[in-house]
Amino acid sequence: MKANKIIIFTLLTMVGGQWTEARSQEVLTLDTCRVRALRANAGLKRAEVKKKETEALEKVALWQMLPKVSANGTYNWMEKSTNLLSDEQKDRLNHLSGVVQEDLSASIRQEFGGLPIIGDAIANGLINILSGSTLSTNIDNVGHRITEALETDTRNVVAGTVTVTQPVFMGGKLLALHKMASLANELSGVEYDREKEAMLIAVDEAYWQVVSVKHKKELAEQYAALLDTLNSDVEEMMRAEVATKGDLTKVRVKLNEAQMSLTKATNGLALAKMLLAQRCGMPLDSEYDVADHNILNNQDIQNNQSIDMNTVWAKRKEMRMLRISDSVALQGVRIARSTFMPNVAVTGGYLVSNPNLFNGFSNEFGGTFFAGVVVNVPILHGGSFYSLKAAKAKREEVKWQMEEAKEMIELQVNKVRYELELAYKKMAQAQSDLENAEENLKLADESFAAGMCSSSDLMGAQTAWLKAKGEVLDAEIEIEMGKVYLKQALGN
Repeated sequence: MKANKIIIFTLLTMVGGQWTEARSQEVLTLDTCRVRALRANAGLKRAEVKKKETEALEKVALWQMLPKVSANGTYNWMEKSTNLLSDEQKDRLNHLSGVVQEDLSASIRQEFGGLPIIGDAIANGLINILSGSTLSTNIDNVGHRITEALETDTRNVVAGTVTVTQPVFMGGKLLALHKMASLANELSGVEYDREKEAMLIAVDEAYWQVVSVKHKKELAEQYAALLDTLNSDVEEMMRAEVATKGDLTKVRVKLNEAQMSLTKATNGLALAKMLLAQRCGMPLDSEYDVADHNILNNQDIQNNQSIDMNTVWAKRKEMRMLRISDSVALQGVRIARSTFMPNVAVTGGYLVSNPNLFNGFSNEFGGTFFAGVVVNVPILHGGSFYSLKAAKAKREEVKWQMEEAKEMIELQVNKVRYELELAYKKMAQAQSDLENAEENLKLADESFAAGMCSSSDLMGAQTAWLKAKGEVLDAEIEIEMGKVYLKQALGN
């Protein structure tokens, strides 16, 4: 039973170890790292949000040219009502019979007073009849009714309007604002592409750094293994009394240095893998490996090819951004110029109120349609002249920035081409040195085995081989990154 438990435990341990090893041996290619970085990069997500923002602002600018519909409502309470009549006018209307009687009496005396003998008697008789009749009361009642009819109950006022406003001509500023918003949207797209390009280059740098440190670690392991073998050989030679303790000490010093270099390479590889994991959006303690690359046969760039700088300037994102900035500055000039031009808009709508303004201030709702034209003509705006001058100067500044950027881009392209050509030359020299170092190491091994050279000579050959191998590796990485930098410089 105990033996069965041991067997089961051993099988589980083996399966678990294989699963852990398979899990830890995830192999990442450069394309895989780029895809993961695109999904996880915060700066790229921020650029995506910025793109959405500028798209919305472009639509906002478009709606500025379309009709605007608005509704407004109001309620007001006032302590007193609006009076169409003064207190004196009300008093005269309320006592209208006295005013009418005076006027009638004067008219009667004028008409009948001139008649001979009975004129005054007739006039006095008629006046007495008027003053003694109910006519004066009826006239006063008419005055009261007029006064009441002209009373307005405007202590509680409710009003509302629905208005439609359509800009007709705003000096060109609305078109310029829409164009500016469209350019800002285009600019955010270029900024997104630029952020993406910078992120991919950072991933490439981190990836090739891992590849480089990984190969240097393997190289350090090979060198430590050579010295370990040499250490064993020298120990055997000491026992055979054909080597001295000094020879063994020299070998062990070199072995300790090799083991320290291996430790540094191991730590460097761990740090490089952490950086790559961070740029790919992976946990820093992720266990993975990078794919092997045969870089020596991947020299597919012809460095003597001619480059058309006009094509480069057209492709480079910096130049695209400056061209957009120039167009934005042009729209700024048009906006500044529009302040000198008249603005025209048409408006219309419907007005409703209570009291009804269109039916004698009656306590009911009443409304009417209305339409009109609004014209604003600037006459004296001194600051506008300087705004226009500043906008023109801004555009001139952008043009000089474009000229400066062209010179810097041309300088960058030539610099990157020169560095890549130099890397190819270094690669050719390093390969030649490596071939010589390998041949020299082979001869040194044979001579040491035959007792024809010392351990110091063999260690010298091993050190030369290590240096040549490292130079080849460095040249490989320089070539790969040089290709990336050249593509970026050319705007591809």
